[in-house]
Amino acid sequence: MKLYNLLRFICICLLITGMTSSSVWAKAPARNYYQLKIYHYKSLAQETRIEQYLQQAYLPALHRRGIKNVGVFKPVIQQDTDRLIYVFTPFSSLDKLAGIDQEIQGDDKYLTDGKDYIDADFKDALYNRIETIILQAFPGMPSTAIPNLTAAKADRVYELRSYESATEKYNINKLRMFNVGDEIGLFKRLNFNAVFYSEVISGSHMPNLMYMTTFNSKDDRDKHWDAFGKDAQWKTLTSNPEYKNNVSHADIIFLHPTEYSDF
Repeated sequence: MKLYNLLRFICICLLITGMTSSSVWAKAPARNYYQLKIYHYKSLAQETRIEQYLQQAYLPALHRRGIKNVGVFKPVIQQDTDRLIYVFTPFSSLDKLAGIDQEIQGDDKYLTDGKDYIDADFKDALYNRIETIILQAFPGMPSTAIPNLTAAKADRVYELRSYESATEKYNINKLRMFNVGDEIGLFKRLNFNAVFYSEVISGSHMPNLMYMTTFNSKDDRDKHWDAFGKDAQWKTLTSNPEYKNNVSHADIIFLHPTEYSDF
């Protein structure tokens, strides 16, 4: 697994950046892996019990293992038939991500604090299903960042975007647009307060990439995107034939962080 991921990382770096193999070894940054876990459920009663588990058992168990920045988010507008909670967790390696569930099963405090959730009866399940997406950070932003916002968490708007591409080649082209074309730098210069940028390495909408930007309010968000669309660097990027047709579908999800979210 380690050899496979190392070779895959080198290949992606070569495709995205066009660097030689020797420069990849010299310059490639260590990139985080991310898990985006999405709870699908129906009732407010289920929501209360899931959040009690996340706040009192799951996040503390991760924190005890040195995983400090765990984000928990809910859609600004919840659907009646399919309610959602998003849990975003960063890991320093794929091995740590793959082993975390088994590791916390040996944590007695976690098992005690999360008993209501862990021991739920099959007739009283707390969710309909859990959707899990595995991501790897972009070379241009190899780890997460805490947003520099001033508004209360209840007022903030976090924008999660997923960009799908028609083929793997177009997806790699969009990755290159972010990292080499410096779309990441444009977001940074305009103070979009990104939490992460990542490529999806396992999910249900591949090939795609995902990223999250944050704002003090919906009005603040709209002003930022207005400035983005008018920016000369963005106009240059979008007029470059090299980056044409690299997004076939985009999903935009507006989220609020919970009060106990680390982001």
